Amino acid sequence: MNRVFIRTYGCQMNERDSEAVAALLRARGYRIVQDEAACDVLLLNTCSVRDAAEQKAIGKAANVAQQRKRNPRFILGILGCMAQNRGAALLDALPDVDLIVGTQKFHQVPDYLDNLRAAQAAGTPLGSTIVDIAEEAGSQNTIRDHVLEDKQVTAFVSIQQGCNMDCSFCIVPKTRGDERSRPMDEIVRECEELADRGVREVTLLGQIVTSYGRRDYAHTDGVTPFVQLLTRVNAIPGIKRIRFTSPHPRGFKDDLIQAYGRLEKLCEYVHLPLQSGSDQILKAMNRPYSRDRYRQIVDDLRRVRPDMYFSTDIIVGFPGETEEDFAQTRELFEACNYDMAYIFKYSIRTGTPAATMAVQVPDEVKEARNQALLAILGANSTRRNATLLGTTQEVLVEGPDKKGFGYMGRTRGNRIVHFAATERLISELVPVQIERASTAVLYGSLALAGVPN
Repeated sequence: MNRVFIRTYGCQMNERDSEAVAALLRARGYRIVQDEAACDVLLLNTCSVRDAAEQKAIGKAANVAQQRKRNPRFILGILGCMAQNRGAALLDALPDVDLIVGTQKFHQVPDYLDNLRAAQAAGTPLGSTIVDIAEEAGSQNTIRDHVLEDKQVTAFVSIQQGCNMDCSFCIVPKTRGDERSRPMDEIVRECEELADRGVREVTLLGQIVTSYGRRDYAHTDGVTPFVQLLTRVNAIPGIKRIRFTSPHPRGFKDDLIQAYGRLEKLCEYVHLPLQSGSDQILKAMNRPYSRDRYRQIVDDLRRVRPDMYFSTDIIVGFPGETEEDFAQTRELFEACNYDMAYIFKYSIRTGTPAATMAVQVPDEVKEARNQALLAILGANSTRRNATLLGTTQEVLVEGPDKKGFGYMGRTRGNRIVHFAATERLISELVPVQIERASTAVLYGSLALAGVPN
């Protein structure tokens, strides 16, 4: 009765947290299963960025709670941001939940499951839910263990947790706490160990990843701790590519911009959240930059790397957003020529300053603005992919694809490529000639002389 299924909602940070929990549970003797129907323990690692994300997880929990009628020893746990945000109040809607664990207590999950299973073995009914959403010093250092699939070549590495930015629309400071960074030596050691296990690309993760170590390490000759870390990871022989997310525009000082020209493993792909192109709305959002400063960062990065790929986050329909505000966002969105974007319709998050702001934008207006930006994005992505037709791109081979095209990998610009290959090329950087393109995906063939497809 030790089969665990973990369902993850939300961002890459949540994915990494779930993986760390899975590694801890495996070390404790639990089996991590891929079939939800086969589990005895279901853990939902939740998201609170939007109300819809919380409602989706609550609906799922309510449905699976019925499994206890078929399996009295079934255990249901809720982890992560929604657990942190709502705590014991979740029991009003979900009285059958056995475990509620916040974002600084993931490492306690094995102990709590052991306690629940021991109570079951003793014949004690599971009537008292375990709730732990307390803060814990050093909790950021517990997200370090990995569960790697066979021949896995990419991995997330958590370097920093929490956020001190206090954007008026965002609940993350409440759910993740203050900024906390891991020791640089430990992160480098983790990356070295991943390289020894066959990982070739690492993505460094943090709520504000560019704020890494700013209270713990000195700037050296104008180089921030984050860029110092990038430089050290770049020197690891087995690592071939480096990415990071999610940054803040204020973190793009000259040292980081220049790093794209001097660190050969740092991929020419930047996720640079904009949120709005209107200075008035940026001020209301408590975002400490202007549209001109943002555009300058984009231009500076393209001067260092003319082939830079950009993605962003946009919120449409923020309280008080006028047609003129949105026009400014649309103008800047077009000018930056994004390759990818996550476009959200503003949703009220109780407990944030924006929730009580006057002039909430009607849903139909939000939808129209959302669709307008999606149309621009689709045209941008299609046009950028079309420029790659006939070119040869460096692709990191990740493994077989799931669509019957053979194998898949990604370019340095984070474009997915499908092509025919052989298993022995997994984890290799190979040249692929691009022969066909859609809005989101590229198709091609190996350009290796004498290498069979």
